Amino acid sequence: MATLYHVPLSPFCRKVRLVLGEKRIECELIEERYWEQDPDFLRRNPAAKVPVLKIDGKTMAESAPICEYLDEAYPEPSLMPQGVDARYEVRRLVSWFDDKFHHEVTANLLYERVNKKVMKAGYPDSKNIKSGAQRIKYHLDYMTWLLEHRRWLAGDNMTLADFAAAAHLSSLDYISDVDWHRSDTLKDWYAKIKSRPAFRSILADQVSGFPPPPHYADLDF
Repeated sequence: MATLYHVPLSPFCRKVRLVLGEKRIECELIEERYWEQDPDFLRRNPAAKVPVLKIDGKTMAESAPICEYLDEAYPEPSLMPQGVDARYEVRRLVSWFDDKFHHEVTANLLYERVNKKVMKAGYPDSKNIKSGAQRIKYHLDYMTWLLEHRRWLAGDNMTLADFAAAAHLSSLDYISDVDWHRSDTLKDWYAKIKSRPAFRSILADQVSGFPPPPHYADLDF
């Protein structure tokens, strides 16, 4: 059985969990307080970051290469398209969410509201929260535009791009920071993806001191 060292609300860990679930790979989840820099964990990943996945006799770090490894090593169902242009688009959008969205939104909302308290790293910065609340509107509108021109974010089929986006949005939805009234198109996309069996363990997450809103695990919102 595979082992994933993770933090429940980490979008990078959630992305890996979604891929594991979609491919029906059994995996033990071990919550890792990576900020404490435990020596055993540092031996697994000297960068002191999650996720870390132990699978097939390997210890792997960094969510993007982990997900692409899983898609190549366990090809059914495929989460990457065949064409080179289509694969580029998936990678572009994965990078968009893991870099731009994460920097502008996730770090300013989730990390300020939750991570600082969990890590005992001080009080939330209201300026960062205000910035994240403003920037998420732009990202939601961009996703809506994509979905008005495509069946899924990167094209006609569900891909790693959808899981990257859903991982970030689900983490923010846990703390009620996604305005689902902004776009019915986006809400319908999220309802489809969160209804998948791969999403079940994520919807069951509970973080001490931070109860999710009632709609969080409701497949019909």
